[in-house]
Amino acid sequence: MAATATIALGCASALAQAPGSATLQRIKERGHIMCGASQGVPGFSQPDNAGVWRGFDTDFCRALAAAIFDDPDKARYSPLASKDRLIALQGGNIDVLSRTTTWSISRELNQGLAFTAINYYDGQGFLVRKAANLKSVRDLSGATICVSQGTTNELNLADYFRTHGLTYQVVTFGSLDEVAKAYDNGRCDAYTTDMSQLATNRLLLKNPDEHMVLPEIISKEPLGPWVRKGDPQWFDIVRWTLFALIAAEELGVTQANVMEMTRSQNPEIKRLLGVDAAFGEQLGLTRDWVVRIVRHVGNYGESFDRNLGAGSRIGLPRGANQLWTRGGLQYSPPFR
Repeated sequence: MAATATIALGCASALAQAPGSATLQRIKERGHIMCGASQGVPGFSQPDNAGVWRGFDTDFCRALAAAIFDDPDKARYSPLASKDRLIALQGGNIDVLSRTTTWSISRELNQGLAFTAINYYDGQGFLVRKAANLKSVRDLSGATICVSQGTTNELNLADYFRTHGLTYQVVTFGSLDEVAKAYDNGRCDAYTTDMSQLATNRLLLKNPDEHMVLPEIISKEPLGPWVRKGDPQWFDIVRWTLFALIAAEELGVTQANVMEMTRSQNPEIKRLLGVDAAFGEQLGLTRDWVVRIVRHVGNYGESFDRNLGAGSRIGLPRGANQLWTRGGLQYSPPFR
């Protein structure tokens, strides 16, 4: 099946009804995967000084490329503003959207798209200047607040302030970079987005230590990769690639020991790595698809630490994104 060109919003339902397994075949024929990325969120997806895309979401695209091609560099990135990201996926311009995008019922029911699985549990917060001496979101009544267009953050802001009888003036921008710059230049009293992005973008401000994140979280923001509806094989590949990263961490399979682990006598590890199971072949991949992923990218915890956690300049705690066995919410269904 030939690659789809541009598909308008009204045609999403037709795309959702398309049968089968076209996406993987198109990717193989093209020779690389097309990933929707942010326009630059430190720790999640951002080109480095050499133009190489790096980050937690970028690693997921690299994992997909590793599973399909045994080469994590066979991924290409399309930087997308919040208001454009879902349209790009609907139109077939990208194969997967791996770009801090919240799972919600309206997005899944009305736009011909499917959320695969949660790779980051987040929530919306507010960044303010320490000199303002604010203690709570409720102290922002009457404030001017910067937010990105086309996001759940914009809707959550309106809901929260209406519910609590607070007044505010909103200033919207087309990209997170514009929002951060406007806040840094004094266009608004507060900047609101997901807590993880506040932590990373604070580092880009002219004087990061002069700013703080208020303690309240006003929403649930489950983030993860999206695909178009109508291709169950591709949906399964994307979803189970994320679960493979999580399961590898659960079972102690790392980038350093994955080849040694293929000789493990643990039945769970043998199934995960394709020694005693052919899940990869059932997905249209190779039997050793998880070995490829972990060898090239590492497991979920290694990617988190490298990009967002203790091994990064951001230093975010795992929090809810810790494994379920360690008090967190990250959990892989069984590879059985």
